[in-house]
Order: sequence, then C-alpha cells, then structure tokens
Amino acid sequence: MADMAGYSRLIEADEDGILERQRGYRKTLIDPTIAEAQGRIVKTTGDGMMVEFSSPRAAVTCALAIQSGMAKHEKDEPPDTRIQYRIGINIGDVVDEEGDLFGDDINVAARLEQMAEPGGVCLSDALHQLVHSHLDTSFADLGSQSVKNISRLIRVWQWTPQARVRFADQTDLSRTQQIEFCIAPDDVQLAYASVGSGPAVFKMPNWLNHLEHDWLSPIWGPLLQDMARGHQFVRFDQRGNGLSDWEVDEISDDAMAMDVKAVVESSGLDRFAVFAASQGCAIAVRYAVAHPERVRCIVMYGGYARGSLRRGKADQEDLHKATTQVIRAGWGSVTPAFRHMFTEMMMPGASPVQKDSFDELQRVASPAENAARINEMNARCDVSELAKQLRVPVLVLHAEGDKRVPIEEGRRLAALIPGARFQTLPGDNHMLLPGTPAYDSFCRSFRQFLNEHPE
Repeated sequence: MADMAGYSRLIEADEDGILERQRGYRKTLIDPTIAEAQGRIVKTTGDGMMVEFSSPRAAVTCALAIQSGMAKHEKDEPPDTRIQYRIGINIGDVVDEEGDLFGDDINVAARLEQMAEPGGVCLSDALHQLVHSHLDTSFADLGSQSVKNISRLIRVWQWTPQARVRFADQTDLSRTQQIEFCIAPDDVQLAYASVGSGPAVFKMPNWLNHLEHDWLSPIWGPLLQDMARGHQFVRFDQRGNGLSDWEVDEISDDAMAMDVKAVVESSGLDRFAVFAASQGCAIAVRYAVAHPERVRCIVMYGGYARGSLRRGKADQEDLHKATTQVIRAGWGSVTPAFRHMFTEMMMPGASPVQKDSFDELQRVASPAENAARINEMNARCDVSELAKQLRVPVLVLHAEGDKRVPIEEGRRLAALIPGARFQTLPGDNHMLLPGTPAYDSFCRSFRQFLNEHPE
C-alpha cells in the first residue's frame, strides 16, 4: 500500500504542478519499476495505490527502488513542496473479488503505510523475517506497535533513505554494547552499558530508560548512535527501571546520587563529560558538586533545578497529582492511552511511529508503582542551592516551547550555575527528535562544547 504524504496540502498549494509531476513519476519510475518486479497494480486512488506481488523479496526491492528514485528526483525541491510517498508492505492471504483485494492482511498493510515516515517503507515482522537476509540494506526495528482497528500488536520494521546508513551503523554499534551489573550500597543491582571508544561521556538517567529497548527506539536509537560516535558512551538504568532491580525499598534523590557513584566506579571511568536530560540534570548537579575532579564538563537538555511541586505554581502541582493518579490507574495496560498522555507532553511534534514507540518503551521500562514513585521523586527535587556550588563548565539547552518543563526553568537552572552557557532550541518537544532542527542544533552544540573542554 502506498500514498503521497501531505497530498491535500500539496494539491491545495499547486494542483497542476503536483499532478503533472506525479504523472511523470508514474510513467518514468513507479509503473516501470512495478512491472519489472512483476507486480500487479490492483487499484489506484488520487494519491496512492495498492499493488500485489507474488514474491516477497520482489515487493520489498521494488518499494526500496521507488523510494530511492523519488528521493533522488525530488532532492532539489523545497521540503514543503516535495513529493514523498509512504509505503507499507505485509504478507498473507487475501480475498480476491473481481480483481480487488480484501482481508485482514490488507488492513495491516494499510496501517503500516500510515505509520511509515514520508519517503519510508514499513514492513511487518513476518515479511522482514523472510527478506532481511537477502537485502543489502537495513531496517530499523520499531518494536511492537498498537495499530488502529487491529486488536493484536504488530511488530514493525522501517527504512528511510536518510536513515539507511545511520540505522546500519546503529545496528552494528548496538551489537557491541556491553551490559554489566554492579551493586549499590543498599544492595540494589544496577545495569549499565558501555559502547564505542574515545573520550568518555557518561549519560545520567532520565524518565524511564531501558538499555536494550532504547536502541530499538526511533527516538533514542539515533541519539545514542550520534553521541557514541567518537566516544566511549556509558549509561545505566536507574533503580526501579529497565534492567536494574525493580523491587527496591528506596527511590530518592539521595539513592540516585549513590547509584551514579556506584556505576562510575564499577565502569572504571576516571574523568569524563556528562550528558543529562530532564531529571538527569538535577542528578548531574548532585554528582558534579560532590565529585568535581571526575567531571570535565556537562551538557544539559530540558532540565530543571526544582521539580513541579517546588515551583509554587498551582497548575503544575495539579498536573502532577493528576499524572501520578493516571500512572497508578493504568500504566501497564496494553491500551497505551494512559502512557500516551505523557508522550504527548514529552513530544507533541513527534510522528505517530515515534509516539507509539515511546508509549511502548514506557510500558516495558517500568511497572506502574515505580513509574509513580519516580514521577514523585522528580516533582519534589530541588538542587537550587547545590547548583550555585557547581564549578565545572556547563551548557544548558532548552526547547523554546517545551510543554513538559517550561523554558523558564531551564533559564533559572542556567542562572543558578556559575558561568553556565544557555542556548534555546526551536520547537516545543521535551524529547530530542531525530530529523528536527532542534536535534541537529543540539548535536552541533554538544560536539562543539565537548571539543572546547577536552580535559
């Protein structure tokens, strides 16, 4: 199944031009490529088509050729007038009625097409298992997705021209990840991982991570790849979360600081840069004040010195109480509605695939009670006085329209830290989304700041 992304918007802006280009691509690229792969165009719509193939490999190869060709033809067009197709492919039995096709597997293909990024191809897991060893390109594992009007979860794999090299490198890098365990002073087992080589970068924990599932995320996967490039990148799952112990007596700021120290010592790090996002910024402040000899610099994103219950804002206090109740009510449900509320606050500008992936990551990363306890800990934290004692170079970045942590809190955090540099990023996402101007700006600033403070 294929359709044109943003078709109505494109037609409204330039009907004659878009239709003329579309007819040209049908004649010179799309139809000939389908015919060469021995596919049958079952039917067309104004902006898309349904195509049947007898060979799974031929179907996928055809889709990749069309998408690669479209990217090449349209590369000089402005992004807002660029024609990009989305393609979803599934394998299974169909019902043929007078040349038209129906059935559950057709519906799955349609849902995969809707989930695909513009210019991308999404495959069902059943199809990917059949063809992946015969392809010279890699697909990113988007995990199990809940799709509209389909009761079962569908595991999805995605390819895009822009991410082709990145995902191939990412897969290779994730395979080199070494997961180890250490014991905190209160006997809690902590999972940590190291990947890459070069100057060390230590990532502080933030709202729900999972050392293995993060690599499968279309949000965290690319970011881990970019941050590990040229560095030894070390991170860990905070207590009550991910691969670390879930059944723990204490989840607190003091416990988190204790855990960071345990992981740093166990991983053998000496002096390193720190990356901290959201709640991780407060944890970074605690650690760096206590151990300034270990930290050469800190890059913070979307952080705060004081949690939502320490800001004196009634609306934020009410929101915290409501979210804590929602977590306890239905966090572990297969239906992602409860977790989706957090996702919408974290990344309102994310694609459906990115949002669904984050919904699922939150479910597998932590049970409801632990998520509520972590949420409570974050809301009550306050490192304002400690921040004034920080004596290491710090770069604070914050999205201008952040819906989860207001930019005022980011500015306040930077103001409290002596000599801290503050930079705004475009957009309203609390999470860094690959492919956005904010993400690209962050990566440039991150590398530049680390290069400025090599020792």
